[in-house]
Amino acid sequence: MSFSYKVHFWAIRQRTGRRKPYEVRWQVNSREKSESFTTKGLAESRRSELMQAARRGEPFDEETGLPASELRAKLHKVTWYQHTHDFIEKRWEGTAAKSRRNFADALATITPALVKTEVGRPDSRILRRALYSWAYNKSAWEEEPGPEWRKALDWLERHSVQIADLEDAQVLRKALDALGKKLDGKPAAARTALRKRACLSDVLGLAAESKYFTTAVNPLQSVPWTAPRTAEAVDPEAVANPRQMHRLLTAVGSQGRRGEHLEAFFGCLYYAGMRPAEAIHLQKSHCQLPKKGWGTLILRGGTVHAGRTWTDDGTAHEKRSLKWRAPEDSRTVPIPPILVRMLSTHVKNFGTTTDGRLFSTNRGGLIQESSYGEVWAKARETALTPEEATSPLARRPYDCRHAGISFWLSSGVDPAEVARRAGHSLAVLFRVYAKVLAQSQERANRRIDAALEEWGEASEQ
Repeated sequence: MSFSYKVHFWAIRQRTGRRKPYEVRWQVNSREKSESFTTKGLAESRRSELMQAARRGEPFDEETGLPASELRAKLHKVTWYQHTHDFIEKRWEGTAAKSRRNFADALATITPALVKTEVGRPDSRILRRALYSWAYNKSAWEEEPGPEWRKALDWLERHSVQIADLEDAQVLRKALDALGKKLDGKPAAARTALRKRACLSDVLGLAAESKYFTTAVNPLQSVPWTAPRTAEAVDPEAVANPRQMHRLLTAVGSQGRRGEHLEAFFGCLYYAGMRPAEAIHLQKSHCQLPKKGWGTLILRGGTVHAGRTWTDDGTAHEKRSLKWRAPEDSRTVPIPPILVRMLSTHVKNFGTTTDGRLFSTNRGGLIQESSYGEVWAKARETALTPEEATSPLARRPYDCRHAGISFWLSSGVDPAEVARRAGHSLAVLFRVYAKVLAQSQERANRRIDAALEEWGEASEQ
């Protein structure tokens, strides 16, 4: 905020034909301000209030034109709950459905902690459900919440702290403590806590832009917070080797028609390093499948499950651009002959959907994570030894992608090329596949040692 004592007032101006014809005009350090009223009496009263504040020696805010005391009173009336509700309304348009859901999840966790009293507090689960499913879901605002939810939200509206209170580190600490815990009080997963903190930062950033704080600085920057430890790097024990992956893919294909339909889907995750959302989105037009040799996939997006209440069109899934890419961007991935054959066979046996997708349900719908997850779990039981089945080895379908990328790295493919094919930045590749790269470095060191020894023997002869 920028304040000035240089204030000038003009006479009230009448503008006929306006709903509020009487206009109060004043100037704060060369910046003109105005307010309009329905009657001349109201306008004169407002002009008198402003002039009295100036005579008392109050500075005026250059942006809003309000005297300091009035601005402070206005800001302190806005509660955290009201501000977060406004945040959802402003951010809804242009935000992906899954991000909308993540915002609601984070705020439904943080908001119950930012209250002035615990007296009369509603049941925690009811309060969370009312926040997550109604207060922070703009699609639900067309209908009033049920009596139980309305009662919980009314209590929250009355007892929510003011947004300006979050400049106090002790109040802000309550929010940080809340996002690190689940509803039952147990520690939240590290990645979940980090995601919710990012939402908190966005909300406070908007508050700073809205002049709700005495400075334009996001208060979260001044409060120390230790991020939970997160195992972001791929666990080598979860990475299947090529022989194990062959067994697993064969076991998928042996599960009748559903398994045969999904064999190429899992092949895309492994041999092309694709994310499941990218494979679900894959169309025949994206595939170049020659009769011999390597083929090419041109990936143009992904299809993610977000839930019907979070999308604009009421469908459960949402088409997205490639992760971290512009909407029109694409990624070209060369694929080995074995995947070319798998995809060619898939198209021959199953065809495509009306919109050209390769993988679908029996009715042409989008395949669900629960469905292909069941097939993968059964394949693990069939293809792996009892010891392997109880280990983290290829426990999730996503581990197929990890296995494929790890194989590229261990085969000596340049990390920059691996990152490009996988849709990663180099920084993320080195961070996520750090342990795999370390193993590759050990192999490289052995090769260098062998070469040095050979060179030494040759030079002595």
